[in-house]
Formats: sequence, C-alpha cells, structure tokens
Amino acid sequence: MAGQADNRAPYAKIAAHYSGLIASGQLQPGSLLPSIKNLAEEWKVSTATAEKALRKLRNEGLVRGIHGIGTEVLDRPAPMSSGSQRQDRGRRTGSSWGTGESSDSHQAAVVPAPAEVAQALDVQPGSDVIRRSRVYRDRHGIVAHSTSWIPARYGALIPQLATSERLTGGTSLQLIAQVTGHPISHRIDTASASLLTAEYARLLELDPGTPSTEPVVVMTARFVDSEGNVVEYGVDLGGPGRTWRTESEVSA
Repeated sequence: MAGQADNRAPYAKIAAHYSGLIASGQLQPGSLLPSIKNLAEEWKVSTATAEKALRKLRNEGLVRGIHGIGTEVLDRPAPMSSGSQRQDRGRRTGSSWGTGESSDSHQAAVVPAPAEVAQALDVQPGSDVIRRSRVYRDRHGIVAHSTSWIPARYGALIPQLATSERLTGGTSLQLIAQVTGHPISHRIDTASASLLTAEYARLLELDPGTPSTEPVVVMTARFVDSEGNVVEYGVDLGGPGRTWRTESEVSA
C-alpha cells in the first residue's frame, strides 16, 4: 500500500499517501476520499487515527469535509519548494524531488563567480566556481528553476559536480560532506519577491510576448559545514503563481 518505510506516525503516513496522490493528479479536485471507516479498515488502524489523517489533510488545505457527503479534494495554488526543503528531503529520502515532481535540463559548468555569488561563497569575484542548474516540474508546470553555486575546489574532489547530468550517489551537499568528512551544520535562507525580468522569463520558459504580471519568488540558501566553510549557495526561482509553503511541529 502506500508509503516508504519511515518513522512517521500511522496517521502521518496515511496523510502523506493521499497528499502524494493529490499532488500527482491521480486524485483530481472534486474527488472524494474514503470514509473514516474505510480508511481504518484499509490501513488497519483505529477510526481515531483515520480521522486524524483526514484532519491533517484538511489543515494542509488539500481537502474539505462536506456534511453528509464525505471528504472532497480541493484545487489549490500550485506550490513551489526551496533549496532548504530539498536538502531536508534529500537527507530523509536520498532524493531532492517533492511529491509529484521530476527534474530535467540538468546543466553544469565551471564559470567565473558573479559578484553576488562570490560574496555568498566567500571567494574572490571572478574566481572559478561550479554552476549547476536544473528545472523542477510537476503536473502544473515549472515548480522552480534551481541553480547551485559551489566553490571549484570541490570539483577536484567530486568530478561529477561539473558534469551536466543528474548526480548519482546523493545530492551535492551529501557528496561534499561524504568526501570532506564535514557535515552541513547550518544554512541561511532568504526569500523575496521580484518583478519578472527577461532573464527570469527565459529561465522559467515563459513567453516573452505575454509577460506575467505576477511577481517571482526568489529564494536563496547558503549551506555551511561544521568547519565554517560555505560549501554551496542555492538560488531558486518560483514560477509565477507559485506559493511557497512550509510546515513544522509546534511543541505545546
């Protein structure tokens, strides 16, 4: 049945399963989820656990309860994900993809560091850095255009960082930590809105003849290892109309 084995509570596994079906389009807006009783029987859990799973989906804005009818899948703004969220997913699952996502257009090259990138990586402007880019997509279209900037010294240790292919053996951060022995200890995230420039339109594959009036979400993340070295600077451009969303547990 659903679900990759993990340590989540049963209700969270059930909710994640249906969240994935909704994100992939297998459950369309207007579809009805199984009843609490049917969920409990199918997943071999109590009705309280099944009800808690549906409540989690409601709290996430994915479904709504209709009295006398059941639980209906809602349409909602297409989400985007950030580099920090992909790092979290990579650490948990070994993949940076979100539910219903795929990636393509993987490109890599050694290039001179632009001023902003040099400052973020704590290197001299114009010095060699590795630029890795890719496009994340889901059923709505482009989730984000993502660029990772990495000091060139890591390319000498991990040659595949500079090749235009999807990485194997882990994410760039995981590979760097494995080779250096220094785990990522913290990150610094920023988020801002920007007008759609010609360059952003090109990266997001938008028609320049019909420019979007919606702002673009620009998210950055600096990843620092346990020795204080900045090992990567990520820049994500969210497609127009995308909404960034995050969730965390709150202790009572």
